[in-house]
Amino acid sequence: MIWATLAILIGLPVLVWSAERFIHGAAFTAGYFGTSPLFIGMFIIGFGTSAPEIIVSIFSSLQGNGGLALGNVYGSNIANITLIVGMTALLSPIAVKSNIVRKELPILLMVSLLSIWQLIDLELSHDDAYSLLGILLILIGWSAWQAVREPEDKLAEDIAETVQPDKASLNVHLMWLVAGLVILIISSRVLVWGAVEVAQYFGVSEVIIGLTIVGIGTSLPELISSIIAVRKNEHELAIGNVVGSNLFNLLAVAGIAGVISPIQLDQSFLYRDGALMLAATVALMIFCLGFRGPGKVTRLEGAIFLCCFIAYNYYLITTQF
Repeated sequence: MIWATLAILIGLPVLVWSAERFIHGAAFTAGYFGTSPLFIGMFIIGFGTSAPEIIVSIFSSLQGNGGLALGNVYGSNIANITLIVGMTALLSPIAVKSNIVRKELPILLMVSLLSIWQLIDLELSHDDAYSLLGILLILIGWSAWQAVREPEDKLAEDIAETVQPDKASLNVHLMWLVAGLVILIISSRVLVWGAVEVAQYFGVSEVIIGLTIVGIGTSLPELISSIIAVRKNEHELAIGNVVGSNLFNLLAVAGIAGVISPIQLDQSFLYRDGALMLAATVALMIFCLGFRGPGKVTRLEGAIFLCCFIAYNYYLITTQF
């Protein structure tokens, strides 16, 4: 039990650090070769911030812990909106001017609805997983097309300011790209082992561990990048990180986990965690699109998100112990 606890306490911060190094290396390497800043933000950074969830879910599924994998996906998405958007909006109201982000939000809602519909039979089957990965490929193509069609989008401006390619240090960026990925894989393996051991020791469902400890922990890269973005007044990047990460979680992370092994779940997962993720997604879209005015997540709305995050996790913990 002591070793399992240490695995979580050490694995999580190493996971976050290695993910940040991996994202940094990938983004700057892409920028060095002249990749569009908008594509870097929509695909490379979006994928990179979901790398912890992807690796953790792969190991979980390979070990037959599908509940941990799916709990990680939904727990991370809930944390991305309620914790990350909530906390960053409290620091500074988040204005949304990017046409790309505004187009991605309805897509995120549709993908969220699809993912929940797939779980109505309480199983994520191979066919469900393959359909998610198919949609992911279409989304990647759409991202590339948008990067060409709207190169001057506000999101591209924020990313260009963040990613300043340094042509004198390509080898360093490549080194961090590889090293970050290797350490990410190792730390994910350690974290999954520790999480499963703790769950078994306390008799807690693996899904709950995935929704809380693992889900929140793997969302830390998005939290750090979003706070930094808001501090630099790069609001589009802050929201873009969350929306992109949630899309990748539902399509890539759940898709890969389901391809490895079909995932069974309890009915409570669908009506508790799935419903909350969907409600949070709807609220985020309403706030960002600004149907009654400019799109913005205010401090009040951020506080509401944060209160939902606290209440949700308090409920999960108190009902398990």
